[in-house]
Amino acid sequence: TKNMKLSNFKYIAFALLLGGTFTSCEDFLDRPNEDSYNDANYYANDDQVKVSTNSLYSSPWYDFLSRGYYKIPEVMSGNLYMGQSPYLTFTVNGSDPDITSASNSLWAVNAQANTIYNRLQTANASESAKNTAMGECLAWKAMAYFYLVRIWGDVPIVHNNSSEIAAGDYNNKYKVKAADVYEYIVMTLEKAIDLLPNTNTAGRIDKWGAKGLLAKVYLAKSGINCNGNGQRDENDLAKAAELAKDVIDNSGKKLMEKYEDIFKGENNNCDESLIGWRWTADQLNYTCGNCLTSELAPAGFCEYQSWGDWTAPSVDLEEAFGVTPLQNPSSRPATDERRKATMMMAGDTYSQWWQDKGGFDYLKFLHDKKYAPGSNDGLQSGTGANIAKHLYGNDADHVKTFGRSAGKQSSDLSTHVLRLADVYLIYAEAKIGNAGSTSDASAIDAYYQVWHRARPTLFDKPSSITLDDVLKERRLELALEGDYWFDLVRMSYYNVEKAMNIIKNQKRNAYNGLADLYKAYYNKGNGNGPWDVDESKMFYDTSTPKPNVTTSIFQLPFPQGDVVYNPHLMEEAQHVDVREAFSY
Repeated sequence: TKNMKLSNFKYIAFALLLGGTFTSCEDFLDRPNEDSYNDANYYANDDQVKVSTNSLYSSPWYDFLSRGYYKIPEVMSGNLYMGQSPYLTFTVNGSDPDITSASNSLWAVNAQANTIYNRLQTANASESAKNTAMGECLAWKAMAYFYLVRIWGDVPIVHNNSSEIAAGDYNNKYKVKAADVYEYIVMTLEKAIDLLPNTNTAGRIDKWGAKGLLAKVYLAKSGINCNGNGQRDENDLAKAAELAKDVIDNSGKKLMEKYEDIFKGENNNCDESLIGWRWTADQLNYTCGNCLTSELAPAGFCEYQSWGDWTAPSVDLEEAFGVTPLQNPSSRPATDERRKATMMMAGDTYSQWWQDKGGFDYLKFLHDKKYAPGSNDGLQSGTGANIAKHLYGNDADHVKTFGRSAGKQSSDLSTHVLRLADVYLIYAEAKIGNAGSTSDASAIDAYYQVWHRARPTLFDKPSSITLDDVLKERRLELALEGDYWFDLVRMSYYNVEKAMNIIKNQKRNAYNGLADLYKAYYNKGNGNGPWDVDESKMFYDTSTPKPNVTTSIFQLPFPQGDVVYNPHLMEEAQHVDVREAFSY
């Protein structure tokens, strides 16, 4: 019906119409025999069962990646500058098309995970193959709900799409209290952990990935019932620490030696990537490919269209890394190696990109049309930087790494959703708990391993660490990976004033005069000219008003179409004993 098209709950029905389309991304990891599949002749052996979950690693997440992954957690958090974006100014309303697409995408993940999970129970395959695939379904379902509850707070629970449709009341769903949604996520991940193996095919979720995610869920959940009193639930904190420590000590997985290597295509399925979206450009269905180079790279960066010139790392994030756009590139601090891997600034070069041209030179890209004929004329970024994460380079780089060309809004580069370094910092924060600081040796060691990798020339291991130390390290370690806003959201559960003050004190505006500064520096000496800062023309904008920061910003509005379709979304959420109401 026409109304059905309005709602993200259309995905309750949509999943039942998938038929054989769940193999549309079969190039991820394994390709089955190229036959015609449908529900009647599929799920007939272990290979088909394994492939049945492939789509959950990419396609239904595509609209969230392209619409919500950076606008919600990165622009709203103050990590990205996007002019007068409503996400930057906290003026998003339910008619915003990006919020609708992001919501639809997350409900699509839930619907597909539910449908595939239910069908797998009667598959003609070994118990181990069925259990692994069902565990993957539940882990991805939990991930979708983890995003939903942190973005919208109270949300409905759709446990079984088939029964919802049979009952005919899918436009009559009530919101469930966020605390109960968290308990539902915990319950779902507990079952996933029971089903998943210790070791899975590289790139797929195993027991350790699910445990790491559950640790992160417990860390967020620990503040949900605290009513802003500043004290998180000690039992939840203990569970977060226990699970994180289990992953650290017993998974056999290690941090990569060099931070920048995590984001190179050859390390798509590295141990550090506990859970990730695994994309492939070699598909007729473009939603199987990673679109972020198109969304985030400046025009002319790759042969396919990109439009990320004005989507810039914020001044606040730059300063968190200890740099500013007015610093001379020759004397800019380079202590934290993550800065260059996260954002490109004047003077930066990258050997992994444009290898057929001898490497990528950011200033040359901005100012030399022979070198970069497709680029815009000079610096477009208002903060003197562009995004470096999530980029594969040009098509020659893609072919060299993956053995095939990229496509329009489509690459093979993985998006790491949960990394081992995140789990190290979860452990450190959970051990600090409500104390504000800790001298616990294991917590300090976990923190220090992440800290020292970013600063390999520094060896100042602390004797104690504070909560603010860990939160800052989380921001820098996971910058532009869709995480920082959710750190602020979970802080708002137990200390909303602190969360608001962090945002209020950010530098969320742009600089004036940076394009002229960069151009003069390049033109006078091919990137080695005098760095002439004219402070009367080159300065941070203080005239643009700061956004209005209130307690309400930590939950986004539901898409307008969903509210029209299901008015219950505007009513009070209900308490549900999820362990009594639902089972796997």
